[in-house]
Amino acid sequence: MSALYLPDAVVTMDDDLRVLSDAAVLVDGDTIAAVGPRAELEAAHPAAERVDLAGRLIMPGLVNAHHHSGMLRGTAEHLPVWEWLRIHIDPMHRVLRPEEAEAAAWLCYAEGLLSGTTTVVDMWRYMDGAARAARALGNRLVSVNYVGEHPDFDYFDTLDDNERMLQDWTGACNGRIMPWVGLEHPFYADAAGQRRAIDLALAHGTGLYTHCSESEIEIADFRERHGARPMHALDALGFFDAPHAMIAHAVWLDQSEIDLIAARGVGVSHNPVSNMKLASGMAPVAEMLAAGVAVGLGTDGEKENNNLDMFEEMKVASLLGKLRSMDAAAMDSWQVLRMATRGGADAIGRGDVLGAVAPGRRADFIAVRTGTPRMTPFLPDGAHANLHHNLVHAVRGSDVDMTVVDGRVVVRDGRLVHADLDELIERVRLLVPGLFARRAEWMAAQDDLAGLFHR
Repeated sequence: MSALYLPDAVVTMDDDLRVLSDAAVLVDGDTIAAVGPRAELEAAHPAAERVDLAGRLIMPGLVNAHHHSGMLRGTAEHLPVWEWLRIHIDPMHRVLRPEEAEAAAWLCYAEGLLSGTTTVVDMWRYMDGAARAARALGNRLVSVNYVGEHPDFDYFDTLDDNERMLQDWTGACNGRIMPWVGLEHPFYADAAGQRRAIDLALAHGTGLYTHCSESEIEIADFRERHGARPMHALDALGFFDAPHAMIAHAVWLDQSEIDLIAARGVGVSHNPVSNMKLASGMAPVAEMLAAGVAVGLGTDGEKENNNLDMFEEMKVASLLGKLRSMDAAAMDSWQVLRMATRGGADAIGRGDVLGAVAPGRRADFIAVRTGTPRMTPFLPDGAHANLHHNLVHAVRGSDVDMTVVDGRVVVRDGRLVHADLDELIERVRLLVPGLFARRAEWMAAQDDLAGLFHR
């Protein structure tokens, strides 16, 4: 059964960045079959189901290129990244249970879908539970096990866990579940673990994902360990030999590193809110884009961002880019909107099928309400066309009315189709006290962390 979606406008994000008025989107199964004038498509497809989206525009679903599920929101504040990891995050991972990890994934994916994210790259734990959540809720998931393969980091997932995920879930749900190989950080694996991670990605023909160059101190650490800057070191180690390599953050790159990852086809997730909150720095996004690096946008986790709203991430990305260059024209609206859609799709190696409302692409798109103060005036074309500016600088995730993934409506009228949000919230609220109590107990036993838990 085909469906004809009838919005006020379509922001296609196609090669010509067309914004279409009086247009329709025809969906056949999981694929966009046609985008064009409403009258023509209605006449050509009289049997198609009509989906009236008056008062809404259609645009591609957002790709959250870096995310961690979790349930620490608002409880891990005011610390730089490595101290924040030591005091809040790593102790949580030591005591985290599978049922807690899965409940967090359900709630975070729900938050993403409700605010327009159709694809999420989630580096998290016990990823079978995350895949079950994505299967039920309907989002597209690049699952990345949060792996530590080093004697000092033996409390994370292992590469054995990651390999099981690759074997059990690759291609599941019509390809919506896409397991990758993950390392929390290259330093969280010894030489043997690094090599095995690369070999796993090669053997399974999948992506290899890690954090790197998030903080300035990593430059000195890499020089001490490998005699080179981080990207050159990773290249020498073989990380970029994987079928698709991707780096989260990439804040502290010099031009030689930017040129290297551009030549090697490495994807990057730019996470401006997280980088600001943890005082990590301002990534050289304009330079990466100019060099041809595929750069997407990511929220990072609920604890290092405090929400998973990709519309907010777009606004901050634009403003931070202007501030970094002291140029009000930098990081313009089209450039940022592209990063959140096609750029993210390119960064995860799926730019051929995701990221645009165009024939032949997967039917991943969202409907955004237009009858709001944030979308007024509504000017889809002409000399003062402003939809791209409003989407980046004014709209919020709460303005999303419908989310479609793989041709299936998963959010309708601002509500989840396949789950009850109140139940997901209540589940997390019931689990949080036990997680915090076990973490506090472990923290109290550590001499070097005594007294820091409530900082």
